[in-house]
Amino acid sequence: MIGWTEYLVIFLVVLLLFGAKRIPEIARSLGKASREFKNARDEISAPPRDAEDSDKQDPKA
Repeated sequence: MIGWTEYLVIFLVVLLLFGAKRIPEIARSLGKASREFKNARDEISAPPRDAEDSDKQDPKA
């Protein structure tokens, strides 16, 4: 398990590598990518809507 000192060292290294102005931009882009991934995952796991609609229209099935 990573302790608070390791988190501090990692944060300082990231701060030195990217600078204070770039960190919010990177966080925003990671958030957008995560949101798109979640939406795509939800679309794949959801049942197709066409199949649900065809069941309602065709009472013989």
